[in-house]
Amino acid sequence: MTAPILVTGATGNIGKVVVAGLLAAGVPVRAAGFHAQGVIDEFGDTVEAVALDFTNPDTWAAAYEGVDQVFLMRPPQLSKIARDMVPSLEAAKAAGVESMVLLSLQGAEHNKTVPHHDLEVWLKESGLDWTFVRPSFFMENLTTTHLTDIRDRDNLMVPAGNGATSFVAADDIARVAVEALLHPADHVNKGWTPTGPEALTYTQVAATISDVLGREITYAKPGIFRYARHARSVLGMPWGMVFVTIMIYSIARAGKASGLTDDVKTVTGNEPIGFAQWAKDHAEQWAPEPKH
Repeated sequence: MTAPILVTGATGNIGKVVVAGLLAAGVPVRAAGFHAQGVIDEFGDTVEAVALDFTNPDTWAAAYEGVDQVFLMRPPQLSKIARDMVPSLEAAKAAGVESMVLLSLQGAEHNKTVPHHDLEVWLKESGLDWTFVRPSFFMENLTTTHLTDIRDRDNLMVPAGNGATSFVAADDIARVAVEALLHPADHVNKGWTPTGPEALTYTQVAATISDVLGREITYAKPGIFRYARHARSVLGMPWGMVFVTIMIYSIARAGKASGLTDDVKTVTGNEPIGFAQWAKDHAEQWAPEPKH
């Protein structure tokens, strides 16, 4: 019997597509979320649903036993990797896990301020086989983290200045990860950086969304402190996530997030979706909620 592949963060934007891709290939999936019920609600009986909390040892055995491969996603609230994740990852290794495909971040190998860097360092030193999927900025952050700003306030509040970003769709990121999981020998100890086909400033992003929606979306160009206050008090982000997002946006602000690659096509054989088409496909998510 084929060992299941463990997908962490299975109900997230990337995890859902990874699970779907593995199931389509006929591979058994052990899908992990913070609560097993949420996984069951999402996938029914098509997967083996488990709860996994990297900070709770009581959840580790059921997640890791009998698994060779893991798709690893860092929960956004966990930024202290040595304390919050490494003990669990050591338990995975002890349980027999042999390789991990890590959802990392564009440029993480050079950026010691982001927690993804610490995960990459640990994996390189772990003795496990690894593949790093280092996407540029998710297009989906505009329909999740920044949804209410665009939908309810016609505004885009990110401290990226005039820097351009090579946005990429979750589907394209996930398809790269699925290929690495299905054909591990072809991707062992490699890093892939999936990006979309163009780099855009947030002024251009706001203009594209404005065209799609038929109403003006403005880009506020906030500084770091104004953004931090907004993210905490209006968007309700925990402080750990506020700091991580500031680090990510600072990369764009410094002009270091615009790099483009052909990795999506190289790995999957298909071109990545462009932002304008993606925005059209997701326009309904920015439609104002009906007033009661």
